[in-house]
Amino acid sequence: MQYGICNLGIVPMRFEPSDKSELVSQVLYGEFFKVLERRKKWSRIRIAYDKYEGWIDNKQYKEITEEDYNDNVISSPILSTDLLEYVSDENENIYTIPLGATLNGLHILNHKFDGNKIQKVLKKSNLIKTAFLYLNSPYLWGGKTPFGIDCSGFTQMVYRINGHKLKRDASQQASQGEALSFIEESEPGDLAFFDNVDGDIIHVGIIMEDNYIIHAHGKVRIDRLDHSGIYNVDTNLHTHKLRVIKKII
Repeated sequence: MQYGICNLGIVPMRFEPSDKSELVSQVLYGEFFKVLERRKKWSRIRIAYDKYEGWIDNKQYKEITEEDYNDNVISSPILSTDLLEYVSDENENIYTIPLGATLNGLHILNHKFDGNKIQKVLKKSNLIKTAFLYLNSPYLWGGKTPFGIDCSGFTQMVYRINGHKLKRDASQQASQGEALSFIEESEPGDLAFFDNVDGDIIHVGIIMEDNYIIHAHGKVRIDRLDHSGIYNVDTNLHTHKLRVIKKII
């Protein structure tokens, strides 16, 4: 088994080993992963944090030892908390990194970082404050950053920055936590999940106070939430059908 660390700010993870293939997620700076299969130009990896799998370009990561992988995977993650920051190498070359980048591997990459960071579990009440950092970020299928993010990437990163673990996809996240019977039972920070006509979970958002929800749809935006689903405040139409509300923490 081979192991790696992302040494660039934002690396695309694709469904197939091709630059033309669908973006399924992103690997952010400092994330650790196992290399499941290595080809001439591409590697299929499994991210340590959420076990998500996909293909990344061999030129866009650094191989590390099994010891370095194991030592850092078991440790509490240190995350960058600024929208945009940078790390620098021994030659003072600068690498930009996004909100939520992992800093545990700085010593492995021989990089320096002087920005704001966090390494603790925060209260549930802080989730909405973090969510607002992503407000108006454009929607991007597979995205995980303020420069482009999808609905489940948004919820995962908000929870992650606050020290709480969510899986990657909305359907996976819906398997976590405790189901609530009514919106009135929910608290700010709980998750609302939405399904399609086939009953598949296809969307997720973070519940706010007074029946509002913040979610990634076109952009990270705030809309109304009622028993039917999400009511778009711009179009005055329901856009998503409510399936279940989950209390994760």
